[in-house]
Amino acid sequence: MDAVVQELAGRQHGVVAQWQLAAAGLSRQAILRRVEAGWLVRLHLGVYAVGHTALTRHSRLIAAVYACGPEALASHRAAGWLWGILRGSQPIEVTAPRGRKPKAGFVLHRSRLIHAEDRATREGIPTTSLARTLVDLADVLPEKRVGDVVHEAEIQRLFDLKKVERVLTRLPGRKGRHKLMRVLTAYRDVQPFTRSRAERRVFQMCREHGLPTPQVNTWLGNEEVDFHWPQQGLVLEFDGGAHRTTRAFYADRERDRSLAARGIHVVRATDRDDPATLAEQLRAILSVRTPR
Repeated sequence: MDAVVQELAGRQHGVVAQWQLAAAGLSRQAILRRVEAGWLVRLHLGVYAVGHTALTRHSRLIAAVYACGPEALASHRAAGWLWGILRGSQPIEVTAPRGRKPKAGFVLHRSRLIHAEDRATREGIPTTSLARTLVDLADVLPEKRVGDVVHEAEIQRLFDLKKVERVLTRLPGRKGRHKLMRVLTAYRDVQPFTRSRAERRVFQMCREHGLPTPQVNTWLGNEEVDFHWPQQGLVLEFDGGAHRTTRAFYADRERDRSLAARGIHVVRATDRDDPATLAEQLRAILSVRTPR
């Protein structure tokens, strides 16, 4: 049983909860003996470090989560830190169902609803989903900082507007709702153009305007491209969203030059381009490109 507990603690930053010890086969008396011997070190009621007191930030955070029961999640600024959209030291914050009592050492938020879609795991710690985290952060951060964390989530390709809107629909009374809605306004018309949407749009455009069907998501050497007409050496790339990072902007241009050096012409389009106009332009380019 001790080996089971040690293995479990190794996956949980050295921390275990009493319900996990019971599931491993330890009785209350067995747990008490191990506490008295120093093999289990109590952190909160029913939460223990296994054989050590060298707690990390992750250890303290998961201990706080477990102290609030199996349904609890790291949330707000603590979740923002776990998702990598907040930097530096952040307070330990936990969201748990209503009825849980505040405890020393961390901030407890009680929620009437924790939807299954609101749950995630980051670095082995039960935490709120990225979408729920953004909604929670709008309650505790000023509007400019909310805009910063949404932007950071987009840079890391974590941001999904539809998921955030679903959380807001489930939790209509949140005090940061209007603040977050103002931030999201800038994103509604420029959401990343997903591959599946791009494929449907390009295939439909080709059918309606008599263009040859391109190859999709193919590799040209070390470069993956969205759409490729190999006979004419033409590539169509869809750029998603207006909020591109500087590094990504320059990397795209470097890739375009690399492909051009091999005789491949790159055309870039966005979700806002008119399909008929784009089709006519592609037809003209295809007509002047010498078949390979």
